[in-house]
Amino acid sequence: MEKYGLFIAGKWILTEETTPLVNKYTNETAAMLSVAGAKEVTAAVDAAQQALKIPMEPYRRYEVLMKAANLLESDSEKMARALSIEVGKPIKDARGEVKRGIQTLLLSAEQAKRMTGEMVPLAGAPGCGSRIAYTKRVPVGIVCAITPFNFPLNLACHKIGPALAAGNSVLYKPATATSLSAVILCEIFEKAGLPAGYLNLVMGSGSKLGDLLTADERINFYSFTGSAAVGKMLHKNAGLRRVALELGSNSANIVHGDADPVKTGQLCAKYAFTNAGQVCISCQRVYVHQAIYNAFCAAAVSAAKAVVSGDPLADTTELGPMINEKEAIRAEEWIQEAVAAGAKLLTGGKRTHSYLEPTILTNVQADMKVVCNEIFAPVFVIVPYTDINEAIVAVNDSVYGLQAGVFTNSLAIAHLCAEKIEVGGVIINDGATFRTDNMPYGGVKESGIGREGPEYAVREMTEEKLIVLNF
Repeated sequence: MEKYGLFIAGKWILTEETTPLVNKYTNETAAMLSVAGAKEVTAAVDAAQQALKIPMEPYRRYEVLMKAANLLESDSEKMARALSIEVGKPIKDARGEVKRGIQTLLLSAEQAKRMTGEMVPLAGAPGCGSRIAYTKRVPVGIVCAITPFNFPLNLACHKIGPALAAGNSVLYKPATATSLSAVILCEIFEKAGLPAGYLNLVMGSGSKLGDLLTADERINFYSFTGSAAVGKMLHKNAGLRRVALELGSNSANIVHGDADPVKTGQLCAKYAFTNAGQVCISCQRVYVHQAIYNAFCAAAVSAAKAVVSGDPLADTTELGPMINEKEAIRAEEWIQEAVAAGAKLLTGGKRTHSYLEPTILTNVQADMKVVCNEIFAPVFVIVPYTDINEAIVAVNDSVYGLQAGVFTNSLAIAHLCAEKIEVGGVIINDGATFRTDNMPYGGVKESGIGREGPEYAVREMTEEKLIVLNF
């Protein structure tokens, strides 16, 4: 069985301690991964620090990122199969993630050539007529990129790409369950000619490596996607160092009475069950106007029953297993709790090992876990409303605020929702799950701090430096 090492200072390092990478469909060990300890983490930070002593010019950053994007395209099927095996993601969705990863690297490459500052009108201040001033963007230094299991490739590209584009070096800690794609990505950057030390891969559990990563004061910036609990802890431990945190959601959608109930019902079901519901902006809560409620529910149930589950490597599969059986059991328990408390199960609810049926619930209460917590499973709830303000209040009744979707033909309703809903992004006439890789992406409240999207991430990962000239 193949054993994969850590990538530090441009070299692959095998360690005595290893952890298995499990095929999420067969539950068989697909590979063995080296696990980092204190020595390896220190070596990785040393390498990242040393790399910055020989800065890469912006055009060189562009070249490396462009070549990495091209190499990823060449290795797209290899990467897609790795994603399918380690995540349980249907192969057609895995191929889609690879395409998005390529775009994210291309966007990052272009951003490397667009590092600009601005002129400061200093002469407008009293006594400063002989002075001019301007700003420039400079790298923050070492970026620690910590990625989750659900989109292990594209979210890594969203952290590593902008960090390199901005001139930073990177310490990369992927989710243990999905580290094979991380190895392949580092191999791609190695082939692309990235100088040694600019990208360093350390693997292992977050509980083991988390304290080591935040304890090293040489790390300047943390980009983290994961749970709110871990994000809060990281933020606390980072102290005055900067962070970008994308922490999840229980994303809501409003379907107003003038929307098409069949089309929106089908679309919400699609967004709820993509990647087995393991998407930060997965459709979890849907508030539907009473006038079209029954038609919407019927369309959603029909779409749910048509979902094809099975082997993720099969082209016909639409729903694969969840990341592990423990998480599937948790989601099943939340469903059972809701039903016991009066919720109505329209479809689904049954679990087989790590597979959970596409599930739709109605007659739910705001304090049920399936409503107020992030379920991260192929489950969503449908709640009727009569007044749009009532729906907006319900959407905002959450500790989260990542994105929300609004379906309506009314410009007034669309504008009201855009202004009043408390989230990082309001998507009109599409679901909360909509995302393209060039848009600013991030939330408010416990959904996090900062924005992803290469142009916006580069701003986060650079400092604005002021230069004043006195003539």
